[in-house]
Amino acid sequence: MTSSTPRMHTYKRTSSPRSPTNTGELFTPAHEENVRFIHDTWLCVLRDIKSPQNSERNDRGPQEYVEKNPNPNLHSFIPVDLSDLKKRNTQDSKKS
Repeated sequence: MTSSTPRMHTYKRTSSPRSPTNTGELFTPAHEENVRFIHDTWLCVLRDIKSPQNSERNDRGPQEYVEKNPNPNLHSFIPVDLSDLKKRNTQDSKKS
């Protein structure tokens, strides 16, 4: 299979280990399938970007976007770890 060939994934509709079981949220099998698809596809993109063969492809395959003129106001921006934030919020709500 070449890198330009579309990848088709088939998933079983079963409960995912990534699905939280104690949050009170219910996820449909379709939702879990979508999450698995996005997660697995994103891992493929990351792998392809890091691949030494990516530099040979030039305009084919995934390309990492880099600002040509970065906004100086965002120089000190620190990304938020959403999963950590959710854990802290969950712990805080259990305390009250």
